[in-house]
Amino acid sequence: MENDAQLIAAARGDPDAFAELYERHAGAILGFVRVRAPEHAAGELTAETFAQAALSLHRFRDEADGSALPWLYGIARNLVRRYYRSERIATAARRRLGMPIRSYELDVDAAHERVDGERTATALAAALEALPPGQREALELRVVDDLPFPDVADALGCTPVAARIRVTRALATLSRALKGAL
Repeated sequence: MENDAQLIAAARGDPDAFAELYERHAGAILGFVRVRAPEHAAGELTAETFAQAALSLHRFRDEADGSALPWLYGIARNLVRRYYRSERIATAARRRLGMPIRSYELDVDAAHERVDGERTATALAAALEALPPGQREALELRVVDDLPFPDVADALGCTPVAARIRVTRALATLSRALKGAL
């Protein structure tokens, strides 16, 4: 089995040798980067570490008895440092321009919430359809149209107390229906 220094020498002309080097150390470099950078950037910084390594194979000096890990860690450390410098500059520029500072990376929790929201929307539509017409109309006037109870009562031709009772019953029915559906 070849050591890393031998793989790097071979990788200058053989992509399979570099692929073996990558397979040996990608997990270690990813772990190193994850500790030092945000999770959303770790994969990209790991990939960039190996891209930089591939471009600088000719500069590798075996100073660790055949191991390439110190060299790869050095590349990764420099990339993490550059990442934070770039983020500081971009954040300062956004502040000066008055632009909101937010992440556009995939937010897994938000994605789960959207999926749950879609499931809830389907169950909610079915539960609303099952409400008695008077309760559904009272609920729509109060919640959707945001009318105060006296206006809901006027629209329904009842007292404000009766309007409040209809909305309360509708909400209780929806709550029970949604608990069972979700």
